[in-house]
Amino acid sequence: MFANNSLQSYAGPVKPTSAITPDIAGLRALSHPVRLRMLGLLRAEGAATATTLARRLDLNTGATSYHLRQLAQHGFIEEDTERGNARDRWWRATHDATRTEFRGDDITDDVEAYLGTVAMIYGERLRTVVSELRFYPEEWQGVSTLSDWQFSLTPARAKALVEALTTLIEDVEETEEEGAAGFVVNLNAYLRPGELDTGEQA
Repeated sequence: MFANNSLQSYAGPVKPTSAITPDIAGLRALSHPVRLRMLGLLRAEGAATATTLARRLDLNTGATSYHLRQLAQHGFIEEDTERGNARDRWWRATHDATRTEFRGDDITDDVEAYLGTVAMIYGERLRTVVSELRFYPEEWQGVSTLSDWQFSLTPARAKALVEALTTLIEDVEETEEEGAAGFVVNLNAYLRPGELDTGEQA
């Protein structure tokens, strides 16, 4: 399974995408929903202090600082030394995305926990989108989609489809034109649940 998780919206000037591929310890750190949300905010909105993030995530600053230290320990964020002071530390994301690929024995409980957290946050974000649809400006009405298509494919054809879609998305050029806003493309592609006999007992 390939996953490219930015958990971000576009913010700031156009820049090349950079990605981090974490080890298992890093995946364990990101399996905590608060840390994944925190990393997403830093990627989307830029550097922030523990106090700012605590307000956004409805946490106390002590817990926020702990989670920031965990993210920093695994290389997801770093202190922004150009801002703040000893009492007011700023943190920034070190990469735009988290990129992973798992096969066979690589898909451990830790990997499932990480991907489960990603799926949960995607679900939360989609529910928020649905609740806001009616308030979109007219020019953004009809732009979003929640769609799925089902096909009968071989593994090779399924892989080719995913690679083609990924290439199409990654080749999109961002713009700072008037009227531009953060736009998220969420690509999910998977074998239909229950399609194959995995040998697991219900």
